[in-house]
Formats: sequence, C-alpha cells, structure tokens
Amino acid sequence: MAEMNGSRKHISISVPDQPDTMSPHIKSAEELRVIGFNLSDFSRTMQFAICVAGVFVFYLVYGYMQELIFSLEGFKPFGWYLTLVQFAFYSTFGLIELQFTQDKRKRIPWKTYMLIAFLTVGTMGLSNTSLGYLNYPTQIIFKCCKLIPVMIGGVFIQGKRYNFTDISAALCMSFGLIWFTLADSKVTPNFNFVGITLISMALCADAAIGNVQEKAMKLHNGSNSEMVLYSYSIGFVYILMGLFCTRGLSPAFVFCSQVSLLIHIYS
Repeated sequence: MAEMNGSRKHISISVPDQPDTMSPHIKSAEELRVIGFNLSDFSRTMQFAICVAGVFVFYLVYGYMQELIFSLEGFKPFGWYLTLVQFAFYSTFGLIELQFTQDKRKRIPWKTYMLIAFLTVGTMGLSNTSLGYLNYPTQIIFKCCKLIPVMIGGVFIQGKRYNFTDISAALCMSFGLIWFTLADSKVTPNFNFVGITLISMALCADAAIGNVQEKAMKLHNGSNSEMVLYSYSIGFVYILMGLFCTRGLSPAFVFCSQVSLLIHIYS
C-alpha cells in the first residue's frame, strides 16, 4: 500500500503457490542425468567425455550384436521380426523409466506420435532388413552419410540454417568415416540393389525423425521417457499388424522359437 498526494493507492501482488510454467520432468540447468546416473558433480568437459564414450560403447555393442544376429543361419529374411522384438523391449524400458519421473502426463499429441512411430519403424525396420541383402560394412558406409540428410531435414522441417563451416565439417566427417571403413583390407562392400534401396529409404526416414522429435519435444515440452514409450509402443503395433497381414509373423516366430534364447538375448 502506497500513499501519494493525500490519496491511498492499493497495490496487490499475487504470487502463485505452485508455478506450473515448467514441467516437473525438466531438471535444473546444472543437473545432468544419463541412464539414471547423476553427472552434475563432474566438470562440463568430463560430462561431455563420458557421454561421447557412452555413445561409442553402446553403438559398438549394438552393431556387434546386430551383425551377430544376422550371422545366424536362416535369420536374414526375418529383419522385421527383429525390429518387432526391439520395439517391444524399447517400449518396456520406456514404461519403466516413466515410472521414475514426477510428470507422467502425455504432452505430445497422438497424431505426432503416430508420425514419429511411422518414421521410427521405417528407419529401424528398413535398416535391419537391408542386412539381409548387404554385408555390415556396406551398411556402415551408408550410415556414415546420415548427418547429411539429417541437416537437410533440419532445413526443411525446423527452418535451421547452416554456415559454410557446419557443412564442411559434416562432409569431412562423413567421407572420413567412409574412408576409415574402407581402410580395412578385409572389408569388401556388397552393393546389392535391393539392399541399397532399403538403406537409402532408411536414411530418408532418419533425416526426418530426429528433426520431428526435436520440434515436437520443444513445442509441447515432452520428456524423453514419454517419447520412447509412446513412439515405440505405437511402432510395435504398426510392425505387428504388418507382419500379421503379410503372414510373416508365424514363420519368424517358428524359426526364433528354435533359437529364442539367442535371438532375444542378442536383441
């Protein structure tokens, strides 16, 4: 309350008890959690090093396991079944992770999740299926170029702008990885037309999915656990319906039931 020129003017200030401008799953800028581990006590350089090392380790293990599965005699026609199993596990992990978050609400619209799920099914299913026609080094050569279509997708989907340095760095990294892969004298690329078509379609889906996910999470303030749960669970339904309609589920299930332990452990 303030007094001015003999008259009294009342000034009221209301403070909300529980501000809801930010979702509870958004942590403070100083807190960083990776796979449930709090890395906030480490320096920024160490946090970056740990995250980069984690990406390399998990990606190498993933690639090794994927090639190991397709090396099993008779498994090559069942790439989509492998994707189905992967989506089942991802959905389960997303559900478990969501239980440990304070905000369990679904913030991103269903239609956006249906699009993201479709793109996820495309990039993973086509990539897995291409291994039935290409050897793993050939697939890696194509995946080395992933950054280029992702940047193109960023321009059209999110309106991003890249300078000459960004473009040059992307090109150098892509071609450098390709030359590194071909440097091994034992590597013999297998350029099958069907396999190249499948992996190229997977890269096109890959170019869109990351940008659509990023845009949706920024626009609707969604969490990572929510994104994983709903996108992969909807994708699981897509693949299950596709396998059922094409009668590809029964042969894959019969084959994998003979080596089910190996298939699901590897997945």
